[in-house]
Formats: sequence, structure tokens, C-alpha cells
Amino acid sequence: MTEREAYILFNMMEGIGPVRVRSLVQQLGSAAAIVEASAEELQRGKAIGTELSQSILKQREELDPVEEERAAARIGARLVTFVDDEYPAPLKKIYDPPLALYVQGTLVKADDVAIALIGSRRTTHYGRQVADRLAYQLGKIGYVVVSGLARGIDTAAHEGALKAGGRTLAVLGGALDKLYPTENAALAEAVAGQGAVLSEFPLGREPDRTTFPMRNRIVSGLSLGVVVVEAGFKSGALHTADDALEQGRAVFAVPGRIDSSSSRGAHQLLKNGARLVEDVDDILKEFEFVVPPEKQQAELHLEPRPEVQLDDDEQKIVKALWEGEKNVDELAKDAGLPSYRLSGLLIGLEMKRVIRMLPGRIVELIAGTKGM
Repeated sequence: MTEREAYILFNMMEGIGPVRVRSLVQQLGSAAAIVEASAEELQRGKAIGTELSQSILKQREELDPVEEERAAARIGARLVTFVDDEYPAPLKKIYDPPLALYVQGTLVKADDVAIALIGSRRTTHYGRQVADRLAYQLGKIGYVVVSGLARGIDTAAHEGALKAGGRTLAVLGGALDKLYPTENAALAEAVAGQGAVLSEFPLGREPDRTTFPMRNRIVSGLSLGVVVVEAGFKSGALHTADDALEQGRAVFAVPGRIDSSSSRGAHQLLKNGARLVEDVDDILKEFEFVVPPEKQQAELHLEPRPEVQLDDDEQKIVKALWEGEKNVDELAKDAGLPSYRLSGLLIGLEMKRVIRMLPGRIVELIAGTKGM
């Protein structure tokens, strides 16, 4: 078995992660040597006990890294291991770098200059607008925007970078063939065409409460710094900020309304010393050595994106969605419009890319909407 196949194999195994594999590589000389080792040889180090050594022996007989690569190819993906040249250099420097990455799209050297934009899934229109604008500006300058393809802030961040023609990386909290949320399938395809969609999870792994915290360390590990745009006290974005601090990355936070629960997490980060972000300059100042000042200055004179023209009833719908997504019945009540009138307006607004329809008859305002 080749060294890269061995890394794929151990990435597929349960019960043994990057830290234990690294310890075994140091002990036995290579990942391929681990595959050939006996139970006694596996147990010589401190990382492996009797039960885990038996589990490794059993799983290495059952799992097939060659077939896993073939299965990945069937969904338009490939595997990049820790020993491959394409493996992102920033990830190699964290404590527990993933053994392998499943990749749809491309990984390039320019991805080393990346900023993560993250936040809550349930967020306000203000938060989505900020994420969209920051991502758009960073993308125009030449930074790669990293996020998690989740609803809310993550979606706005990817969309902003795409609109700027910049690169963006989406790190999933489950396997590539178990995309979540499913309504972001088209966005994932667009990201792969202008960057990459990544996952460390073997094919078939459903996202759950354990996978998202594992995903978060990759989001921060790929980035020079992490910007928390909007987050509640219990948001996973705060865990990503913690990972960033442990990895020696810069942490930024965007202030919000003092009476909004969506702002409390970001405000707590600011109290704890996160760098305040009021505009993109606050991020650029931290990384002046990365992108030439003349290119950063040119960004400040970008032509504004064209505004969407809305009539009075469309304005009512947009204003009703200002604080967040709503189901159709609630939206009709808050906008003061009859249901029959609302249905036609929603179709028009969706065609104008002002709103998007989510499963369960939920309506969400797309970040960057003008004309309110």
C-alpha cells in the first residue's frame, strides 16, 4: 500500500484521528508501515491500547482506500492527502491537520491568503449584508474567502466572494455526498467552479453534532484570520474563533445592535480582545504584508453594484424580512399583503434575486439587497 493510500485508509477509520496517526508515524516511520504493523507493534507507543489496536487491525481488513478514491471520482471529487503537494500548507501547521481532504474544485497556492467569514445560521438582514459586502471586497482585492456553506452568514460570505469574481472555499460538516443544507446545492456547485468544496469525512458520513466542531478547526486552519460577523452566545462560530486563537490566527468581530441576541456572541469576542471590524480596512490593516497596499487602495474605489428597483409592495416584503426569515403566512401578515398578492410578488422577487424560497415555505432575504 502506498503512503497516500495509507492516509486515506486511516482517515476512513473510526477511533483513530490525526494526532494518533501522527504519533504512530513517528513511532513506525511511515503511514504505510502502520498498515503492516502487528498489534504488539501498534501498542508500543502511548497512543494505542489493546482495544484500539484490535479495532485498527479489523478495520484495515474491511476498508478499501482504492475503492474510496473511485467512489469519490464518481461524484466529481478527488482525495488530497497530507503527503500530497496539493495539500494546503496552512493546514499542515495546525495541531491536528486532517489526514485527507475530499475536494470538488481546485486548490491553488493563492488559497494560502485566505480570510474566514463565519456566523450564525439564523441571522438578521444586517448580518447577511455585512458578510456579503466584506466577502465581496476581500474577493476583489485578492483574498480567498473561507466559510462553511451553512445557512445565514456562511451563505452570504460565499455569495459575496462569487459576485466579486474571487475564490472561495467551503468546508462541509459532513461528507461531500451528504451535502447540508440541501438547498445550497447550487451554491456548492458555484463554489467548486470558483474555488473548492472540501470535507475530511469519508463518503456516506452524515453531518451531526460531532462533525461540525471538527469542521470548524479546518475553517480557521485554512485562514490567516477569522471574522465573526454575527453570532449568538451558543453559536458554533464562537468555537471556530476559539480554534483560531489556539492556532495562532487573528480573530475579528463585527459589532451589531445591543438589543439583538444575534450580536451577543460577537460582542463577547470584542470584550475578550477580538479586533473590531467596522469596514474592510480593519481587516486589511492586520495583513498589510500580504496584499500590496496599492491593490488594497484600489479596492476602495470599486464601482458599486447596481441597485435592484422595487415597487411599494416589494419594499414592504423586504422590510418585513429585515430581522430574518419567515414562513409565507407570517410574512403576509407582517407585510400587510393578502396571500394571493404575496405569491406573485415572491416569484418576482426570487427572479430578481432579492429573496430565496427555502423548504417549508420559508422566505429568506438574500444578502446585499438594495432599494429598501
